[in-house]
Amino acid sequence: MVAVPKATVQVRGMYLDDLAAVSALENASYEFPWSPGIFGDCVRAGHSCWVLCVDGNVAGYGILSTGANEAHLLNLCIGPDHRGRGLGRHLLMRLLDVARWNRAERVFLEVRPSNPLAKALYESVGFNEIGRRPRYYPARDGREDAIVMALDIP
Repeated sequence: MVAVPKATVQVRGMYLDDLAAVSALENASYEFPWSPGIFGDCVRAGHSCWVLCVDGNVAGYGILSTGANEAHLLNLCIGPDHRGRGLGRHLLMRLLDVARWNRAERVFLEVRPSNPLAKALYESVGFNEIGRRPRYYPARDGREDAIVMALDIP
């Protein structure tokens, strides 16, 4: 039996040099992706922007906005080739640590009802649905509501 080396997983701050890889993952993951400019604006605005690397290659990213004792998870994505391995949970837990470090008492996010895997991930760490934003997301047939979720953190 041959031993298979375990992948090296690292979470680090996002750099402007990462935007091409982040944008490629976004485009591969969503029908209505963020533009590279939006990611650049998030980095330049000082949001907590992180990438998850597997063996040195960007495999996912997360963006968190913090202020006034709250945090808002703006985007969390693991590229299609790396899903189903717990990397989304790993990155989410790191972002929740960042929220705590910034003294956030509550974290908010929006998720599409058509994305049950993401919703299940958020629920599994304690997020609860607190409302809906009608027609929040662009969709093939017009607009899709957003489920608003929140997590109180110690």
